[in-house]
Amino acid sequence: MGAVSRSQAKRVNSAPLTVMLLVPTGIGAAIGGYAGDALPVARAIAAVADCLITHPNVLNGAQMYWPLPNALYVEGYALDRFAAGVWGLQPVHQNRVGLLLDAGIEPELRQRHLQAADAARATLGLTLTDAVLTDAPLAIELRTTASGASWGTIGNPGSLLRAAAKLIEQARAEAIAIVARFPDDLDSPALQAYRHGNGVDPLAGAEAVISHLVTRQFRLPCAHAPALAPLPLDPQLAPRAAAEELGYTFLPCVLVGLARAPQLVTARTANSIWSERVAALVVPASACGGSAILSLSDRQIIAVEDNYTQMQSPPESLGIKATRVSSYLEAVGMLAAWRAGIAPVTLRGSLASLRCGEAKSS
Repeated sequence: MGAVSRSQAKRVNSAPLTVMLLVPTGIGAAIGGYAGDALPVARAIAAVADCLITHPNVLNGAQMYWPLPNALYVEGYALDRFAAGVWGLQPVHQNRVGLLLDAGIEPELRQRHLQAADAARATLGLTLTDAVLTDAPLAIELRTTASGASWGTIGNPGSLLRAAAKLIEQARAEAIAIVARFPDDLDSPALQAYRHGNGVDPLAGAEAVISHLVTRQFRLPCAHAPALAPLPLDPQLAPRAAAEELGYTFLPCVLVGLARAPQLVTARTANSIWSERVAALVVPASACGGSAILSLSDRQIIAVEDNYTQMQSPPESLGIKATRVSSYLEAVGMLAAWRAGIAPVTLRGSLASLRCGEAKSS
C-alpha cells in the first residue's frame, strides 16, 4: 500500500463534518420557498461537508433533481425525531419505493403519474412497487395562517394510512411516495403571486401534513408530490417557479430522493448516524423556532439573513447563539473555514491584537 499523504491523514484523523441544512416549508422563504430552488445551496454545502442532512423541501425540484452521494434525504417529521435523538438514520444502497395514489385523481392525470413512475424505472433503474389507490378520495383542503404560512387538512386520513399499510405489508415497500389530488385554484391571488416570484407556496404546508402523518405512523421514508391540472402558459413566470410547470407531475424528484433515503431506526448500528454527529446547522435567520433547531441549538448555528421568510423567529429571541451571515455564499465559506480548522475572523480584512490580562480567580 502506498504512503498516506498529509491531507489524507488529516481527513482520517479528524471527525467528519456533518451539516444539517433546513429551510422550513410553507413560510415563503426567498430561497427554498419554490420547487428545488435551494438545490444550488445543497450542492455547495455538500461540496464542503462530509455528510449533508436535509429534507425534501430543499432537494425536490419537480422534474429537476441532482444526485448528491453524501446527502441524506429525510422527511421533516423524521428530521425532528432525529434531532431529538429518538431516531437514527441508517444509510441504504437502495429502497423499494411504494407508490400511493389518491382515489380523487382523475383517470387521465392518474395515468400521467403512472407513466412518470414507469419512466423512472426505465431510465433511472429505480425499484418501484405497483401503485396502490386509496379506498376514498383524500379530500385535501388548503389553509393559510395569519402570518402568511401555508398549511392544510386531509379529509380522509384513515384512507391514506390504510393505503400506506397495504404498500408496506403486501408490496414490501421500504419507502412511500404519495401523490394526492390538490385543489385547482387558477384565479387565486396567492398562486399568481407565487408564479411571479412572490408570496408563499400555497401547497407546501398541506404536503408537510401528509408526509408527517405517514412517517409518524410507520417510521419509513416518505415524501409527497401534488397532483394538479397543468397551468396555462405565463410569459412572466419567475425563474424560481419554473421547475413546477415543466410537465404533468412533480413525481420524478420524489422517487429519486426516496430511492436512497436513509431508513429510520431506533437501535444503533455500526454505520447508523445519530444527532450527536451533527456539527452545524444552516437555517434562515428569521425561522429559527423549529423543533430540530431547538433540539440542536448547542451546535454551530449559521443564520442566513438574506433568506427572508414570513416568520419572525430570529435566534436571539429564542436564546440561541448563532453566527449571522449575509448569504449562503458566506455560509459555505464559514463551513469551509471550520472544516480546515481556521478561525473565520482571520479571513477578514482587519484582525485585532491579542490582549494580556490577569486570569480571574473563581
